[in-house]
Amino acid sequence: MGLADLWGHHWAGILLAASLLTMWSPPAAAQFTTDANPLMVTQELLSRPTILISQAVAIEQREEVTLYCDTKDANVTIHWFSNDLPLVFHERMLLSTDGKTLTILPVQRKDSASYKCQAQGFHQAQSSDPVLLTVNYGPDPFEIKVDSGVSSGGVVEVTEGSTVTFSVETQSHPSPDYSWFFHNNNSTPSSTKRTVTIQAVSVEHEGVYRCLVSNSATHLLRLGALQVRVLEMLPKPHIVSSSPTPVENASSVTLTCQTSRKVTAVLWFLRGQALLPSEHLMLSAGNRSLVIHGLQRDDTGPYECEVWSRGSQARSEPLTLTISYGPDRVDITSRAASGAVGTIQAELNSSLTLQCQAESQPGAKFHWTLEHSTAVHVGEQLIIEALTWEYEGIYNCTASNPVTHLARSASVLVRVAGPRSSLSARVIAGIALGILTLITLSTGLGYFLRNRNARRFSRKKAEDPIQKGATPTSAEGPCAASCSNWPRPMYANLPEPEGQVGVKKVLPPEPPEQFYEPLSLDLRTKKETARKRLTKQREPGKGPRRFIGFRFHGCSCLGVQPVPG
Repeated sequence: MGLADLWGHHWAGILLAASLLTMWSPPAAAQFTTDANPLMVTQELLSRPTILISQAVAIEQREEVTLYCDTKDANVTIHWFSNDLPLVFHERMLLSTDGKTLTILPVQRKDSASYKCQAQGFHQAQSSDPVLLTVNYGPDPFEIKVDSGVSSGGVVEVTEGSTVTFSVETQSHPSPDYSWFFHNNNSTPSSTKRTVTIQAVSVEHEGVYRCLVSNSATHLLRLGALQVRVLEMLPKPHIVSSSPTPVENASSVTLTCQTSRKVTAVLWFLRGQALLPSEHLMLSAGNRSLVIHGLQRDDTGPYECEVWSRGSQARSEPLTLTISYGPDRVDITSRAASGAVGTIQAELNSSLTLQCQAESQPGAKFHWTLEHSTAVHVGEQLIIEALTWEYEGIYNCTASNPVTHLARSASVLVRVAGPRSSLSARVIAGIALGILTLITLSTGLGYFLRNRNARRFSRKKAEDPIQKGATPTSAEGPCAASCSNWPRPMYANLPEPEGQVGVKKVLPPEPPEQFYEPLSLDLRTKKETARKRLTKQREPGKGPRRFIGFRFHGCSCLGVQPVPG
């Protein structure tokens, strides 16, 4: 396409525009002005519209608001915007024919927004500045809430000692004012906040709690009320058993649920589940006591009781019964055999371990005895390090329970296998011990007698003045110190041996005297000494005296005795 073709199309556009202008007469502000130059066309700009509002703040459901879009231009179209979005009309909105007047009746809270109007002209548009409409509303109806309470039939129950927070949730613009009134009809506000907290609630905090919410802009008042009941905090109950050491099948046991508060109900639990009464498990009136008849070893529990009062509850700690029973069947086992044994054969000089078992609560005490022995072994195990023939026999194990006062026993026959000797080791040891004991006693007795005789001889020698000056010449030994004053005569009128001086017959002195002297020196010396003593002691007119000899305890003794008639 050449330059001439381009100019042809340009003039065709101008002619078309001119024909349209002859058919439409724009307003004066938008009229085109043509000059001598056919290429220049001029259009005036639209002016910015403004919004006039009847009232910028209105009360919900009470007032209406009118918005007017004022523009100086004619032949324009008006468009409305809310929060920069095209306005969505509804039944409460009225729009004038020219679209410049918008009426909202009555206003609602959702009508609060920023409003603008736009004037739309030929190929251009102008928007107004935004106008803010505020709608005041509320407070709406509300309820008082308690964070830690339980609602029951229009009454909120809280637990004694807990922390309770009361709160109010309501819709209102502007924000409302709060006034709390506690304890029934108390007219003095206790708080002006949306929430109120009470620490350590007690029974004195029971009553009706009221909250008055007001809006100074809408002049509306709302009053909420709540009745509060304080549940007494129950201490934990505890279970007491009638028998500290119950015995199986002995008697019944009574469990009592004890609490220091007045309660309205008592519940029992067995192994965490609600207890079902039966002939074996019976509840008393009011469920305060549980009676267990025919106590069995599996009735240990655990047992719990739960108390209730005005909606408050408390459960006891679990109680587990320790039921005494047994001992049951007694079994004797050995390492060499599995299970209970009745007869055991073991090699001579080998070790043997016997185990006694019996189910019992508390654990049984075991005593071992052997049929031909009085020895008693205490303990669950009987260990024999080296078996001999003396260990052969029947062993009895007795299991006893000190609480149930029951005892049961079992026996096992122990046989020793091996060669037998004529005398057992125990008999040989007994004989050897007896011989050693006899030798020891004999040696000790001889030593004792020797020392005693030596002491008596020394004492007699010190007391006899004749013996002090005498010198023994005979081969006879000294007289034993054990000689007494009871001589046994052996012979009388002994002949004088050679070399000895004869004794003349003389009359013995009156009254007759006699003396006995142990022959501690030799016989000749003793006789000579006796004669001298007799000569000194003899008195005229007395009868003659004679010598007598005797033995006492193996000693040779000499005495002088008057001759009768």
